[in-house]
Amino acid sequence: MLDVRRMQVLRAVVTSGSVTAAAANLSCTPSAVSQQVAALEREAGLPLLERVGRGVRPTAAGRLLTEHAAVLGRQLAETETALADLRAGRTGNLSLRFFASAGAALVPPALAKLRAEHPGVRVDLKLIDAEDPLPEVVDGRADLAISVYRHPVPPRGVEFVPLLEDPYRAVLPRGHRLAAKCTIDLADLAEEQWINAEHSPGPCRQIVLDACASAGFTPDFTVDGADFATTQGFVAAGLGVSLIPRMGLGVTHPGVVIRRVGKPEPVRAIHAAIRESARSHPAMVSLIDALRNAA
Repeated sequence: MLDVRRMQVLRAVVTSGSVTAAAANLSCTPSAVSQQVAALEREAGLPLLERVGRGVRPTAAGRLLTEHAAVLGRQLAETETALADLRAGRTGNLSLRFFASAGAALVPPALAKLRAEHPGVRVDLKLIDAEDPLPEVVDGRADLAISVYRHPVPPRGVEFVPLLEDPYRAVLPRGHRLAAKCTIDLADLAEEQWINAEHSPGPCRQIVLDACASAGFTPDFTVDGADFATTQGFVAAGLGVSLIPRMGLGVTHPGVVIRRVGKPEPVRAIHAAIRESARSHPAMVSLIDALRNAA
């Protein structure tokens, strides 16, 4: 196999016209240059230089390797520049996974800030709303996931960064018997019919079930709301009550009232799950800071 560094030495000899001049340009001795060219000739199996007066000129094989050395030199310079840009965060790719309410509240302002600071970085976005997006990071399919905390210890190769605590709020129809209260004890909703705001099992639904169990009851889900906006519509129609995280209440239906909940207050802890191998990339550092600011 041809040694690329020796090819660059040959190129220096050919472009300068002599071993001595090449040695001066490379800041080494003529003997060292001659040894490198001789080693390259053994690798090539052909003579690469021939003497002409006090100088040298390339053979056909020498010209061929010199031309390729020039191409490789440009490619190496481009590679080094690209690597420097990546190291500095001027370029690169990040993949982000999130659930819907986090996507609406946290991701847009964070991405706007990231784009302003790192315009050359591309971000691959994907909504993972039917289940926890954390496995996308664990399996190496994403660099970062916004997830609801339920793992006491991060999986191997993953770092957790807390973003915010998002308390649940009671969503009641206007005119409900509890609507005049500022804070509702969760047990006061035990006999109500409930609208299920989560369309699939997962950590967010489990937080509601665990809180209700702590209050001494199991909610009677009579309707699946599919999403937070639809759930509010069902509540406004008088079909039941619901618990929705505060971050999911960006737009409030005119037919509902929102009240704090206590004894206990369900809260979902939202964090960024980061693939450790991507943690030090400058764009990742900026994205995490932007998510914290958005939170």
